[in-house]
Amino acid sequence: MVWMIISGLIVGILLGFVMQRTRFCLTGGFRDMYVQKNNKMFYALLIAISIQSIGLFTLVGLGVFKLEAATFPLVGTIFGSFVFGIGIILAGGCATGTWYRAGEGLIGSWIALVLYGVTAAIMKSGPLNPVQEKINSYSVVNSNMAETLNVPVWVLIAILVIVTVYFVTKTLKKPKVAIPQLKQKYTGIRHILFEKRYHPFAAAIAVGIIALIAWPMSASTGRIAGLGITTPSANIVQYLVTGDASLINWGVFLVLGIFIGSYIAAKGSREFKWRMPDTKTIRNSVIGGACMGVGASLAGGCSIGNGLVSTAAMSWQGWVALPSMIVGAWFMSYFIFVKPRKARQTKTQVSTQSI
Repeated sequence: MVWMIISGLIVGILLGFVMQRTRFCLTGGFRDMYVQKNNKMFYALLIAISIQSIGLFTLVGLGVFKLEAATFPLVGTIFGSFVFGIGIILAGGCATGTWYRAGEGLIGSWIALVLYGVTAAIMKSGPLNPVQEKINSYSVVNSNMAETLNVPVWVLIAILVIVTVYFVTKTLKKPKVAIPQLKQKYTGIRHILFEKRYHPFAAAIAVGIIALIAWPMSASTGRIAGLGITTPSANIVQYLVTGDASLINWGVFLVLGIFIGSYIAAKGSREFKWRMPDTKTIRNSVIGGACMGVGASLAGGCSIGNGLVSTAAMSWQGWVALPSMIVGAWFMSYFIFVKPRKARQTKTQVSTQSI
């Protein structure tokens, strides 16, 4: 029990600290792919997936632990991931992003986080569980990509690495845009930890390494899995209601660690501040958090569980969920960002013509 607490908190604190300081945000990355035609954060995600995948299957090959055969619900994964994608745009952050932004003092993220955990618990063990079970009973298929394609898993990893290296190299060769920098206040280790800004690709390397470390850390407590946010969040809600200690596992301390790590990073960089949202943001946080909980439960994972971990494990569940949640994020981005921008442009043009 002591090791479970310590190891879970260590990984969580590291992840929360790194994500807060580097602003590693998959929600922003998915949004920018459509709104700004900027794929940099998506390529950063590919870096993190590649690092984790190479390390994961090296550990499996060495016999550290074994990945069990699994299936996944195709319909539930596609639909749930789409709904989750809608939710993260409304909430202003994915599952992990909501945890670490709550650590920065954003009340809107606290609201989204509560709704996310509550709705996930309702779907997993509450009155909506029969609905989830019914939807996920359709099209249950083998999730192992190597088995279904009849190729060695290292061939798939090699393809992933080649594609990642190509896009990363292409991006790095583009002319750099000068970004105004604030005057440096600190020096030494304090500057490195709490002030310096990092390239998304550097952040991705750190996230990939932490995601890899999570596997043996979690496995050492009997939980053969990597980073996961949705089930632990739901477990916290269920534990607070029922007091059932069996719900407390490594994943619970992981998500609590993310919050703590983000808080430490935000306080050290003087970015922590209680921020009260307006009524529109509160509304979006409530709806977004609920969509995240429902969607992630149906899909069997969030942008981390499916988008980062299952993809690295060469599971069809991850590679089906990832584009589905991206499409969902694009769908809602149209109504939140693109449509209002077009309306403003049209209004400006009409005003200019009338002068």
